[in-house]
Amino acid sequence: MSRLIEQASPKAGRILDSARELALRHGVHKVTIAEIAAAAGVGKGTVYLYWETKEDLFVGLIAREVLAWLDDVGGRFDADRSLVLPRRFAPMLLRTTAGNPWLRWLRSDDSALARLMHRPEDRERFAEASPGAMGSAVLGILRERGVVRDDLPLPRQMYALHALLVGFGLMMDQPDLAGGMNIADPDVALAEAVHLLLEPERDPSAKVVAEAAEAVRVRFGEIHDRLLAVVAAGAAGTR
Repeated sequence: MSRLIEQASPKAGRILDSARELALRHGVHKVTIAEIAAAAGVGKGTVYLYWETKEDLFVGLIAREVLAWLDDVGGRFDADRSLVLPRRFAPMLLRTTAGNPWLRWLRSDDSALARLMHRPEDRERFAEASPGAMGSAVLGILRERGVVRDDLPLPRQMYALHALLVGFGLMMDQPDLAGGMNIADPDVALAEAVHLLLEPERDPSAKVVAEAAEAVRVRFGEIHDRLLAVVAAGAAGTR
């Protein structure tokens, strides 16, 4: 069976689409297999041909959303290695996640995802793909290569960066929180703040930037492969 079964089965694709739409409307834990099957135009038994449990279906669905995000970001890195600079990476990160309701859900309530997973290895693989874990991994890589300053502890840098991203994200969602301080381009303000927080006084060379971008790309690729394993493990008939 293909790792991404929807590539070989239009029915599986319809089931995933229906599950996504219903869960966004009603919440993952309230949706039933019967409702998903009816929306997809298939019988309940057909759903179970592809996923043994509702939990497997939704864990696989969420893994696919993260995989799509990793593919998107990876493509951006391939096109422009300078995106690895924190002042460029942070606004891109915020924009690419803000428009995805699943990624926003994961950022705000990762415990809800944990309640769906019954395989310890799935929990481990998703933990690696969490915003905090990926952020720490990326900052660690950039510190080692001189793209991020190393005179402050990594956990403190990560905490401050997370606070910045959460704050900017909230104000994007709820402009009233800005207290009337509207600006034309909040991405510029975020980039300036991240630059002051994380970057050394002198920009690294193009060679260092390219090497750092490749190292981050490799790390994302490792996470991508592990999430593909989650998708495969949840597919009926593959165990």
